[in-house]
Amino acid sequence: MPPSKAKNKAKSPAKPKASTEATPAAAELVLVDGSSYLFRAFHALPPLVSSKGQPTGAVKGVINMIRSLLKAHRQANIGIVFDAKGSTFRNRIYTEYKAHRPPMPPELRSQIAPIHAVIEAMGLPLLIIDDVEADDVIGTLAVQAAAAGTSTLISTGDKDLAQLVNDKVTLINTMTDETLDIAGVENKFGVKPQRIVDYLALMGDKSDNIPGVPSVGPKTAVKWLQEYGSMEGIISNADKVGGKVGETLRANIEQLRLSYELATIKTDVELDFDIPSLVKADDDKERLYDLFTELEFKTWIAELEKAGVDGGRKASLETRQAETASDSARDTASDTASDTAPNIEAAKTDYRTLTTQQDFETWLSACQDRLAKHTPSKPNAAPQIAVSVQHLGEHYLNQSILGLAFALEPGEAVYIPLAHAYVGCPTQLDTAWVLERLRPLLEDPAVTKLGWDIKHSLHLLQNHAISLQPVKSDVLLASYVMNSVSSRHTVGDIARNYLGVSLKDLEVMQGKGRNKLGKEQITLDDFTQFAAEQADYILRLTRLLEHRLETDGHLAGLYRYYEIPLIEVLQHIERNGIMVAPDELNRQSRVLAKQLKKLEDEVFALAGEEFNLGSPRQLQVILYDKMQLPKLKKTKTGQASTAEPVLQELAEEYELPRLILDHRSLSKLKSTYTDKLPVEINPRSGRIHTTLQQAVAATGRLSSTDPNLQNIPIRTEAGRRIRQAFICAPGYKLMTADYSQVELRIMAHLSRDAGLLEAFSRAEDVHQATASEVFKVPLDAVTSDQRRSAKAINFGLIYGMSAFGLANQLNIKRHEAQRYVERYFEHYPGVRQYMEQTQALADEKGYVETLFGRRLYLPEIHAGNAVLRKAAQRTAINAPMQGTAADIIKRAMIDVDHWLALGDLDARMILQVHDELIFEVSEADLDLLIEGVKFRMTTAASLDVPLVVGIGVGDNWDQAH
Repeated sequence: MPPSKAKNKAKSPAKPKASTEATPAAAELVLVDGSSYLFRAFHALPPLVSSKGQPTGAVKGVINMIRSLLKAHRQANIGIVFDAKGSTFRNRIYTEYKAHRPPMPPELRSQIAPIHAVIEAMGLPLLIIDDVEADDVIGTLAVQAAAAGTSTLISTGDKDLAQLVNDKVTLINTMTDETLDIAGVENKFGVKPQRIVDYLALMGDKSDNIPGVPSVGPKTAVKWLQEYGSMEGIISNADKVGGKVGETLRANIEQLRLSYELATIKTDVELDFDIPSLVKADDDKERLYDLFTELEFKTWIAELEKAGVDGGRKASLETRQAETASDSARDTASDTASDTAPNIEAAKTDYRTLTTQQDFETWLSACQDRLAKHTPSKPNAAPQIAVSVQHLGEHYLNQSILGLAFALEPGEAVYIPLAHAYVGCPTQLDTAWVLERLRPLLEDPAVTKLGWDIKHSLHLLQNHAISLQPVKSDVLLASYVMNSVSSRHTVGDIARNYLGVSLKDLEVMQGKGRNKLGKEQITLDDFTQFAAEQADYILRLTRLLEHRLETDGHLAGLYRYYEIPLIEVLQHIERNGIMVAPDELNRQSRVLAKQLKKLEDEVFALAGEEFNLGSPRQLQVILYDKMQLPKLKKTKTGQASTAEPVLQELAEEYELPRLILDHRSLSKLKSTYTDKLPVEINPRSGRIHTTLQQAVAATGRLSSTDPNLQNIPIRTEAGRRIRQAFICAPGYKLMTADYSQVELRIMAHLSRDAGLLEAFSRAEDVHQATASEVFKVPLDAVTSDQRRSAKAINFGLIYGMSAFGLANQLNIKRHEAQRYVERYFEHYPGVRQYMEQTQALADEKGYVETLFGRRLYLPEIHAGNAVLRKAAQRTAINAPMQGTAADIIKRAMIDVDHWLALGDLDARMILQVHDELIFEVSEADLDLLIEGVKFRMTTAASLDVPLVVGIGVGDNWDQAH
C-alpha cells in the first residue's frame, strides 16, 4: 500500500517514494481535483448532517465522485489532489491573491479530515504539496504523463484546468458528466485550450481576486482573442480597440500581464514521487466500516456488512472516532468556543401527557426552576424553550388551540391536551386556566421561545389575548434561509434533511377517505408522541441550524435582522386586514357573467358548435382537428398543446384562440376574485385577512395566499375594476408607496455600468434614455412606442430574455430584435459584463447571491437538459436583483412598522405587493405618513443610485395606485 499523503521534503517524511522497481505506468492516469470537488459538493449538494450535528454532505459528495471514477477506471494510476494549508507562491507574486475570500465555513472545514481519512482507507494516494495549489500538482503530473505517452483524465469542476487539455489530457466533471476534450473546450469557452490562460487573464476571477481587465466578460474576451489571436496580440493592437472598453484595456496592460501569470498553472513542481507509484491499494475495510459508522452512511455500511465486515476490526470504534475527532479538532483549532457543535443528542426520549392540575403544576414549577438556573453556553445567551401550538380550524383568526407541547432539553417534552374529543377520551384541563397559568412564561421576554412558523403561533395565542415573546427564533425560517430552493420546510422535512430521522406523520395518523380522523379524535397517547416530538425536534433543529447560520455572517444577518423581525410585521399586516365592498364585487360578478356569455356565443359561432371551453381535449378537437390550426407544441403525452403560451401565439393570426384567451382571463377573475372575495370577509372584523408567506419564494419575495391579493391584474380594465372594490373606512384614505424601477436600479448598482449609473443619478427617464440609444434618435424625439419598446428591452434583458423572446414580445423580426440587443449592450457594456460574470460564477458555484448575501441555489445550472439549464442561467441573472429588491422592501417594512408602533399616527400597514406597500391612514395624518414612509423606504439600502418611491392616495386601491 503506498503512503497516503505526499508533501514536500521539508514538511513530511511520509510521502510516496519514487519508484525503484520496474513497475510500468498504466495506460491512463486519473487525477482528482479534490479541492474543487470539496467546495462544489459543499455548495451545490443538499446539506447533510449526522445525528450528532456533524456536517457530512461534502464527504458524501466527494467520496461518491471518487467511487464513480474508480468503477470506470479500474486499471488506471490515480492520485487524489488537495490544496495544502497556507499561502502559495502566487501570494508572493500578488499579495491580494485570494485575499477577499471569506474564511472557510467551519462546517466545511470539519469535513476535510473525514474526507482525507476515507480516501486513505480506500487505499488511494492522497497528494498535498506545500507552496503550490492542487492545480499545479495536477498540471505537473499531466505533463509528465504525456511525456511518457500516458493519457490523463482530470476530474474537476474548475475551468482553470481547461488550459491543460490536449490530445493526451481530458477533463471530466463527475458531478455533471460533462467531458471536455480539445473540441469540447472550444465549444464551451469559445477558445482553444492553449488560449484559456489568455481568456482567464482578460476576464479576471472574482473568487481568486485575479484582477483581469475591468468591464471585460467572457464574450468580449472571446471576441478579442478570435480577432487578435492571443493576449499579446490584443496588447499589440490595443490602440485599435474602440470605446470605453478600449480605454480600460489600455489603462490595465500591466494588470493584464499580472493576471496572466496568476492564471497560469505551474507544470514543473518538484515532486519526490513518480506516476508508477500512484496506485490504489486494497481497501482497509475495517477502517472504512468505522468511518462510515461515525458518518452514518448507512448504504455504504450495508455494502461492507454484505462483504463480511461486521465489527471484527483491528481497532475499536471508539479509538477510531477519537482519531477522527482529533484530526477535526486540529483543523478547527482557530474556531471560537461558540463554533462548537450544539448539544442536540438524547440518549432516549421522555414524552409525557399532562392531564391533571397536579402534573401540570409540578411540570411548570420544574420548568421555571430550570429556566431560572440556566447556564448560558455563550455570553448573554438567554434560556430557551421550544413551543408547539396545536390547533383546530382553518383560518388563523378563527382557530382554537387543541393543545400545547413544550421542550426544554433534547429528548424531553410534554404535551398539554385541551380540546381532544373521542369516545373514552380522558378529562383534560380547562383551556382558560392553563393559558392563564402559562401566561407569565409565554410573555416572559427573558426566555427565548423556539418555534416552527412562529407567526402562526402568535395569531393563535393572540386569539386568547396572550402576547408570545420574544420573537427571536423560527426553525422554519432558519431552514428557508439555509436553502430557499427547497419547497418543503416542515419539522419532519427539516429533521429528515439534516438529521436523517423520520418523525411521526400527522396525515398518516389521521388516515384518509371516509375514515379520516380529525386531529381532536386521535388518542392522547398517540397525539402526545406526535406533538411532543414536534417540540423536541423544534428545539434540536433550532440549535443545529442557528449554529450553522452563525458560521456564515451573511446568512446569519439575513436571518437575525431581516426574516425574524419581519415575523411580527407580517402578523400585524395580516391582523389589520383590508376592507372590500362586497356589493361592488357582486355587481362586477354579474357584469363578468354577461361578458363571459357573450364570449361563449362568439366562440361557438366561430367553432360551428358548442363545446366545453374548460376541456383541453374538446378544445384540441376544435382547434386542430376541425379548424386545422397549426400544432405549435405537443404535451408530454404527444397531444397538441392548448396551453396559454401556445394560444397566445396562435391568437396573433387567428380569432378563435384570442376569444378563448379572453374567456379564460375573465373566467379566472370571476372565480378567483369577484365571486370568492366576498365570502373571504371575516364576519367579526368585516375585512379580508390574507396570509403572507415568508418561506415560499426562492428569491426571498413574499407570497400572498388565502386569498392571493398579489396577483390581481393592474394592466387590464377588469383587473383595475377589482382593485376599486378595495376600500377604506370613512375618514381614512388608502395610500400606496411603490419603489420605482427598483430592479433596474439594483442592476445599475451591481453592474456599475456608467451609462445606467449616470441616467439614474441625473433622474433621467431610463427607458427614454435607452430608447434614444437603441433607436438612434435624440432624447427629446423618442416616441411613446419607442419608449415602450425600450422598457421591454430594459426589463426583458435583466430577466434573461433572448433576442427571440424580445422579438415575440415586440412583434418584430428576430434580426431586428438582435440589433436592438446589440445596441443596448454597446451603450451598457457593464450590464453585459455583469450578466456574463454572474452566469460564470453560477456555473462554478452552483448558486448566486443577493446584495445582502441571500443565497439562491441553482440545481439545474449543470443540467443535461438544455431547456432546464438555460432557465437556470436566466434565473442566475435575475435572482440577485429580484432577491435584493425583496430584501430592501423587507428592511423598509421593519422600519416602518417600528415607527408606526410608536402610536403617534392613526395609520396601519395593510398589504405588501412585491415592490409596493399599502396603508390605511386617517386623513389628518396623511401628510405625516407620506413623509415618514417615503424617508424610510428611500433609506432602506445604500446603493450607488438613489432609491425612488412613488406615492398614491385614493378612496380605493385603484385610485391610490
